[in-house]
Amino acid sequence: MIDLDNTEVYKKFDPAGMRERIRELPQQCLKAWQQALDFKLPKDYSNVDKVVILGMGGSAIGGDLLKSLSTLEKNALVLVHRDYDLPLFVDAKTLVIASSYSGMTEETLSAFDQALSTPAKKLAITTGGRLKEIAEQNDIPVLTIDYKAPPRAALAHSFLPLLGICQKLGIVSDKSKNVVEMAQVLNDLQSTIDDNRPLKLNPAKQLATKLHNHLAVIYGAGFLSTAAQRWKTQINENSKAWAFYEIFPELNHNATVGYEFPADLAQRLFVVFLRSPRLHPRTMLRYKLTAEMLSQAKVSYEIIDAKGESALSQMMSLVFCGDWVSYYLALLNETDPSPVKVIDFLKKHLAES
Repeated sequence: MIDLDNTEVYKKFDPAGMRERIRELPQQCLKAWQQALDFKLPKDYSNVDKVVILGMGGSAIGGDLLKSLSTLEKNALVLVHRDYDLPLFVDAKTLVIASSYSGMTEETLSAFDQALSTPAKKLAITTGGRLKEIAEQNDIPVLTIDYKAPPRAALAHSFLPLLGICQKLGIVSDKSKNVVEMAQVLNDLQSTIDDNRPLKLNPAKQLATKLHNHLAVIYGAGFLSTAAQRWKTQINENSKAWAFYEIFPELNHNATVGYEFPADLAQRLFVVFLRSPRLHPRTMLRYKLTAEMLSQAKVSYEIIDAKGESALSQMMSLVFCGDWVSYYLALLNETDPSPVKVIDFLKKHLAES
């Protein structure tokens, strides 16, 4: 098996430097947050009662994180839309935000183009491309991302600006102190899961080793649902591996019934629970009982507890841990975590059509 404590392994399988992009997340969060606070919005944008975020893949996950946090707020209504057509309920009190790192995501461009003919307020978050051109041609504010990375590694710039903008508009409460705490929590966590930390003392390396040659299934609940989704997509894109995610309490109404068959699959599965003391007490009991059912089904699992006090810190600590785990799993799979060749293939042939 690949030695995750061997520095040559990182040079061989990570020539594009995904490790550095993951390592930079705490600092990039602070930078993106400040950019959002400095960003000027038109005065009439304050008159909105809902936010619709258009995006796909790594450019949409920031919207999902915002949506998860917004469930803990009294007056927030945040939706993430992944499709070609704009939702029909969009109106003058809707803020439509198109999020596309490249500015060339065809589903996002299609829905944003439809938004132009509505009275909705509009905003674009991108590095450039066609999205920026359309926004500027229509006098729509553009928050320009100046961080170079694969979209999934630019998470800070697809999430923190959304959070900051919604704070400005009063859609979510003031998160300034939570952002500072989150950055500190991520920095502290970094010291325990960074590649400089040896395997015997590094829980992220240890978990990646357990996941190697297994099908990963991630369990989350409540505001941690998107963290579970992020683990799944990072294992897909970084590790080039199959992965799935399920959400409590819904999974107890169907997924747990499927633990019996195929019987020989049990040894190839590994379930990761993402847990926080902020979750509903009955949900916490479901975690315990579900773990017992997995043991009875002879399916391996591990529970990862969130760090920090605020919901933001807890959610992002689990996201950060998952990013590192997926990175180490990529190395164990002897694959470069950066390229996504099948996505590039698909985009190429879609463009040709």
